[in-house]
Amino acid sequence: MKTFEFPVGYHTLHKTKIIDYQLNRWYSLGFCRLEDMREAGANIKGLDDWKAEQVRQAEKALAQGRLMNGVFHYRAAEFFTHHKDPDKLNLYNRFLDLFYNELCAEEPIERHQIPYAGGYLPALKVPSQTMVQGSLVIHGGFDSFIEEWYSAATYFAQRGYDVYLFDGPGQGGALKHSHLPMRYDWEKPAKAVLDYFNLDDVTWLGISMGGWLCFRAAAYEPRIRRVIASSIAYDYMEIPPKPIAAFARWLMQHPNLMNRMAELKMKKMPQERWGAENMMYIMQADTVLGGAQRMLEFNKENIQSARVTQDVLILTGDQDHFIPLKLHHLQVAALTNARSITERIFTAADHAQNHCQVGNIGLALSTMAQWMAEKQPERVLA
Repeated sequence: MKTFEFPVGYHTLHKTKIIDYQLNRWYSLGFCRLEDMREAGANIKGLDDWKAEQVRQAEKALAQGRLMNGVFHYRAAEFFTHHKDPDKLNLYNRFLDLFYNELCAEEPIERHQIPYAGGYLPALKVPSQTMVQGSLVIHGGFDSFIEEWYSAATYFAQRGYDVYLFDGPGQGGALKHSHLPMRYDWEKPAKAVLDYFNLDDVTWLGISMGGWLCFRAAAYEPRIRRVIASSIAYDYMEIPPKPIAAFARWLMQHPNLMNRMAELKMKKMPQERWGAENMMYIMQADTVLGGAQRMLEFNKENIQSARVTQDVLILTGDQDHFIPLKLHHLQVAALTNARSITERIFTAADHAQNHCQVGNIGLALSTMAQWMAEKQPERVLA
């Protein structure tokens, strides 16, 4: 099984935050080189330059025999590519082909397709490489693929866990191949995964928006015994200041005005355009309003925090540029019936202060592994 190095440090690679974060992301997960991402950052002026530069980096890496780097530069290239650009699906399929047929051709993994809602949820099993200590299920959030968590999966498989990863509705192949939109009722795909693999007594890890989804799943699924949330959201309308949130709610009651304002903003601000159109794509909505209405469902009522009775670990960065720290505290306070709650707020001193602990993934994983061992005292990690 492949082993991965998780470098320490969050680097300034671009002046635009969302570009800077994505350049750091693939490096921090152990898939790409810092020098390549630094070079890409220097060549990328804005979102319109992203795809071509990442494809160039992918082709350069493959030409030099750096297969893993090349594979994940294709993944990076897909990220900011517009969903109406035919290259988006082509890049995704190119990434999958290289990942499974070359990079992981000899890896001890199983690929599965779980029937769901007239389509399929892609899933992986990464079996334990030692005596089995338990089962861990991993999923991402708003725009993730299961394959990008492979380095994390190997970390736990080498420590005695059978690891299961899946793309839920709105993610990876579930969206691109089965056209399943993101939904808030995550207990439904959770049930499908648990039933398919016949799992019980599992630890459930949700990353990014998955930090919201994992609590919703745990609220309704007793086979989930332990919950880990990396970068929680709690309620997406709690992210902006209250006056802005109130104005947004008012605006949504005036659809024509909202759509016109959104169009004007998107024309002037490329980042806002990408964010709005990506939301519409993942939610499979025809308008900005339709996408926003779906996003409103990811709220403090629907997450059902009071129904969560499991052991809980919450990991948060105190300088997360997506999710303000206040939501961490709101989520902790809402878990009134959890068996136990363990919090870890990472700071710049940890190099894990950003979203999903990008900058020190290794520290985040070791924190999870130690907590899992403590919550399963009869099982000692190898």
